[in-house]
Amino acid sequence: MPFLGLFNWLKRFFSNKKKFSLGIYGNVNTGKSTLANRISMDWTGEEMSAVSEIPHETREVIKKERVKLKADGKEVTINLLDMPGITTKVDYREFTSRGMTAKKAQVRAKEATKGVIEAIKWLEHVDAALVVMDACEDPYTQVNITILGNLEARKIPVIIVANKIDKKKSKPERVKAAFPQHTVVPISALKGENLNALYEEIVKHA
Repeated sequence: MPFLGLFNWLKRFFSNKKKFSLGIYGNVNTGKSTLANRISMDWTGEEMSAVSEIPHETREVIKKERVKLKADGKEVTINLLDMPGITTKVDYREFTSRGMTAKKAQVRAKEATKGVIEAIKWLEHVDAALVVMDACEDPYTQVNITILGNLEARKIPVIIVANKIDKKKSKPERVKAAFPQHTVVPISALKGENLNALYEEIVKHA
């Protein structure tokens, strides 16, 4: 779909919905759960997901319903969905290398694999998506392309979140260059930087 056509469709979509499910998608350790917690804290005063440097901390869909988000004098009610990280392969050895026993690592790997499948299945129930990318890494990866391709095929509106702009290696302009067909909002979920710009993008067509 040409960009202008996608923009007009996105505008009509948000104009016709006052409440929708917003899924947070992305590769592992891009800061999805940190962002989910930031959004939830900003608008409900409560966190919703556990975070960890160990991959696949979130292994099932975490839901926060009826989150009222406001920006530019407008309000929209969302069901916020923190999705398990998407990856092409789950290897239990990535957990043993971080100090887990082999038995615990194998259980975690199995749960993580189920989480990836669950996140993909939830595409059928998501009205819009935030795709979180690590702005310190090359954004043009198989995982990112696959996630965006699945969302685009279902005509699910997308905002790309270039996270971790608080890091010196951050280059959000690479994300914008890689996916110029989508709106890209640079933020730091950890530090809360530029979150207002993200909220404005979510609600401005409501």
